Amino acid sequence: IATIAVVSLAVAAVAGQTQRPRSERGGAAAPAFSAKTPWGHPDLQGIWDFRTVTPMERPVELGDKAVLTAKEAEEFEQRTVASRDADQKRSSTVTARRQVNGTTETEDLALAYNDFWWDRGTKVVGTRRTSLIVDPPNGRFPPLTEAGEKRLAAEDAVRERLSEGPEDRPVGERCILGFNSGPPMTPNAYNMNVQLLQTSDYVVLLNEMVHNARIVPLDGRPHGNIRQWVGDSRGRWDGHTLVVETTNFYQNTSLRGSSSNMRLTERFTRVSADMLLYEFTVNDPKTWTKSWTAQIPMMKTDLLMYEYACHEGNYGMTGILSGARALEKAGEGTAPSKSPQ
Repeated sequence: IATIAVVSLAVAAVAGQTQRPRSERGGAAAPAFSAKTPWGHPDLQGIWDFRTVTPMERPVELGDKAVLTAKEAEEFEQRTVASRDADQKRSSTVTARRQVNGTTETEDLALAYNDFWWDRGTKVVGTRRTSLIVDPPNGRFPPLTEAGEKRLAAEDAVRERLSEGPEDRPVGERCILGFNSGPPMTPNAYNMNVQLLQTSDYVVLLNEMVHNARIVPLDGRPHGNIRQWVGDSRGRWDGHTLVVETTNFYQNTSLRGSSSNMRLTERFTRVSADMLLYEFTVNDPKTWTKSWTAQIPMMKTDLLMYEYACHEGNYGMTGILSGARALEKAGEGTAPSKSPQ
């Protein structure tokens, strides 16, 4: 992680400046790059970086403003990078606590890593859109269904009480899924790289986060019946665009709020030698009142993919659960309740 955080900063500047615009609702523009594999498919191979400071949802205070001016974008980038500076947050937190009680208390978990370890990106997407969500037009998630609200409330209740077992802990903490690898892939804290490899019959999506490899067949076979953590993916070509349909997710996916019945449609279009436009549509009637679509530019990088050696679930879980049992024994905890599935 440290190596990625240091050596990949130069890529972020390119990522924010070279995205080519598409229609506001996400319709594909004619690709500007038509490299082919030896067997005739569009060549999407390479390592792609999807860092950006553009948020998934449009900030409420921006109202109907869909696109920033160049000056507004620069100011937004500066504010966002400054607000995420872990070194500055740590210094401010420790200073404030010393002023209150004269001692330095244990810092919040969010401040456990200094800024060296984070790699969230520094630039907005090239179109200067105020959100990665392009549909609905307001750039925000659609309203939750009643079932979705109940499920999220139940999940929040589990997070707020002592953990009964490992299944109560987030899947990222348990080293099962990465918090940006999805599917769908969404910008987050670090390791925002994905490698695409192709044969005539398969496409492989290898994420640096949790080094997960999704093997996507292109031969038209139907979806299987076995639920999986990353779902069951099938691919096809739509002109120059690779379309990947994924169903049969196991429990809840790493996409906040989605259910195991989510149907995910991802589109990969190479629009230049150094840019892959990634678009995904989420259709989950058990969670949202309508489907929604986001677009993320992925920039070509010649950096290496590094192992993500996740050990939180291996070593941290013992301490988390034994601590919870100790608090219960001391009468300081709440009674366990069933984790939502």
